[in-house]
Amino acid sequence: MQAHGQMTTPGADATTVVVGVDGAGRSRRLRDLAAALDRPVRWVTLPSSDADLDLVLTDARAAGAVVIVDDAHHGQPSSWRALAAAARAGQAMLIARRPVVRAVELADLDQVVAAAGTVDQLGPLDAAGVAAVVTEAGVTEPDEDTIEEIRTASGGMAAVAASLATATSRGSVASATSRGLVPAALRARVQRRLAGLPADGAAVTQVLALLLDVPDSVVARAAGVTVATVADTSNVLQERGMIAPGSASLIPAVAAAIRTDLPVVVRRQLHDRVATALLDSGTDPLLAAVQLRRARVRTPTAAVAYARAADHLRFRDPDAAVSWYDAAVEAGAQPAAVDLGRAEAATQLGTPVDLTGVSGEPARLAVVVAAIAAQQGRWDRAAEALADADRPGAALAAVAWAATGHPERAGDAARRARTEPSGGTPEALARLAEAAAGLAEPEAMLPLLIESAEAAQRTPPDVVLPDSPHALGALVAGLAGDVSTAERLLLAGLAAGVGGPVTARRHQLLLAFTRMRAGRYDTAAAELAPGPDPTAWDHPTARDQLLAAALAAGMARRSGDVARMREAWNGVETQLARRAVDLFAIEVLEELVVTAARLRRMVRAQPVMDVLDDLVARAGDPPTWVVAVGWIRVQVAVALEDAATAATLAGELATAATLAGPRQRAQGAAALAWADVLAGKVDVDRVCSVAGDLATNQLPWDASRLVGQAAIRTTDATAARRLLEHARGLSAAEVGGGEQRGRAGVLSEREIAVGRMVLEGRTQREIGSQLYLSPKTVEHHVARMRTKLDASSRAEFLAALREHPGVVD
Repeated sequence: MQAHGQMTTPGADATTVVVGVDGAGRSRRLRDLAAALDRPVRWVTLPSSDADLDLVLTDARAAGAVVIVDDAHHGQPSSWRALAAAARAGQAMLIARRPVVRAVELADLDQVVAAAGTVDQLGPLDAAGVAAVVTEAGVTEPDEDTIEEIRTASGGMAAVAASLATATSRGSVASATSRGLVPAALRARVQRRLAGLPADGAAVTQVLALLLDVPDSVVARAAGVTVATVADTSNVLQERGMIAPGSASLIPAVAAAIRTDLPVVVRRQLHDRVATALLDSGTDPLLAAVQLRRARVRTPTAAVAYARAADHLRFRDPDAAVSWYDAAVEAGAQPAAVDLGRAEAATQLGTPVDLTGVSGEPARLAVVVAAIAAQQGRWDRAAEALADADRPGAALAAVAWAATGHPERAGDAARRARTEPSGGTPEALARLAEAAAGLAEPEAMLPLLIESAEAAQRTPPDVVLPDSPHALGALVAGLAGDVSTAERLLLAGLAAGVGGPVTARRHQLLLAFTRMRAGRYDTAAAELAPGPDPTAWDHPTARDQLLAAALAAGMARRSGDVARMREAWNGVETQLARRAVDLFAIEVLEELVVTAARLRRMVRAQPVMDVLDDLVARAGDPPTWVVAVGWIRVQVAVALEDAATAATLAGELATAATLAGPRQRAQGAAALAWADVLAGKVDVDRVCSVAGDLATNQLPWDASRLVGQAAIRTTDATAARRLLEHARGLSAAEVGGGEQRGRAGVLSEREIAVGRMVLEGRTQREIGSQLYLSPKTVEHHVARMRTKLDASSRAEFLAALREHPGVVD
């Protein structure tokens, strides 16, 4: 009968029972079935008196008509018994009912009628069904978008779809319903369905009308009823066509109709009850806030939920946190209550932050002040802000003191971080503080910075970081010529998102800077290409502006582009005038200071060098830092072609380098060679050897420049050709093979010695005794070696040592 053409009478192959919730189209289906019959029909409307029903049945028998009973569930036991008796006696019959049968007599009638044919279960309409309803309502040729909007808003329920199609203009269904413009016919229909609900059921229905995706326990708490009442009400609402079959939520258009009829005061009370129920239920703060915002709840209680969500996200997704803080204020939260959290989130985004009038927990505020100061390159102000701060400020203070050349204060802060009674310091920050305390020995700092970075990846600290351990580790690794470790740290920091968007931008710039210093110009330039979100660079911090300028100046120097060098210098000269200088930025400053010398503007850069001298002297003249500053001065002398000054500085640099690491010793030897070249003394073998050491220690451009200058200055044509050929070889190595160079010779001489003893099975104490090192220092060496060799287990570490040149003879 459904799609089998005309029927003469209901039978074994025809529908005799139509089952569906209210609004699913039972009556429409019965009309279609009746129209397909070639016999007369008699309609029975229930409830009906026994006498009236008997008259209809008698007439039907006499006329040979089919009896059609719509809404059979509305009958009385006596009516159901009479209908069942007639059906058993051979009366052809069609009935329509709700899905749930609650009376024995109705079940008996259903069984008898169903036995004569088939049962038609009505569910939500598909797109074709909705299109038919819309067309019947008078909308000619409805477009697919309109059909889909009506299907979604109506839940596929025929009666609701018809109401929407009749009263709503084409293409505006979804927007109209979302704005509360519910058709009057639908509102009246919903009001009739709700009229018979008890007070508890009405309360549940109001909560369900918010379309929250929450457990029944939360609905019950908000409605002030039991969970059983929620379940019973949901069943009733489904039978009445307000919840579509297979769904647990009210039909969107029905929910909109219910909300539209709620007075404003009642709606606000409902919103507050729901917000309170969500908060009291222990629901995840973000999930609770999402549900409330989806329901457009704006009450003081909802404001608490939004603020909690923002606090939950401020260190994980600061952009989303700012949005939630805005939602909290819109819902009625006092701005002062969320200002500090918003400042924490905004600082991680790198957006301008005004802390005027911001109050709150002193330790949190101190960290924000310090982070902003560090982003501006003012580690001195960061140290002042954190001087007396509790956890985690003490650990971060150690970094600030180290950056400003105060190793003793850094050590004191690190000890304070270890001994705090307030719950301890997160592992990432504890290792960071320990590294800062070892300022005098950058090679010993690096393993601790690696540990700090790894801990931050495992468990990101809930704090605004003035700088990430990944960035600091990369800068220290750069001083040691360990480009491989620097790159791995920066890539890991980018992947883990440590420190938020502002730190991600810093990691990307540092990655480009590191690769430029190692001579890999193409990959350095690729890191500066605009990403999918160009606005991410709209608010660079002063520190990053300095770094970007150093990168631009360095690239321009290496390509000999004076115009770009001048442009880079002009863009950062004001920044340098602020003398915001720290030890960790020493190689960044090198690029800018040497650029200034090349442009004959050294008078503007000299104050920066004076500050660097003061920082290194204050730190106790650690050899590595002394060499780093001395190297800048030698490069300036070379740029100015000042042979006498270069000779003096080179001698001082070479002396200090004997106490430092391999890279510093290579720089010391190169400085002496530079001084001789400037004086016209060119020893080809020596220059080539020194340049090779520079290249091995990840300073290939300096190496090729030294050889090239020697070639220009020698009077021996054969020597000049040999030097130029060697310079070209170094230049070629700069463009490609960076990854291989990062692996070759990756272990220092000291690390090779440690590696040999590790393979011999020596303990850390035994190795330390042999090399005059503390066991802790040996541990740091081993940690760094494992990172360099990319060994995740001891077995991999030992295998890598056996394959490394120099460890096994």
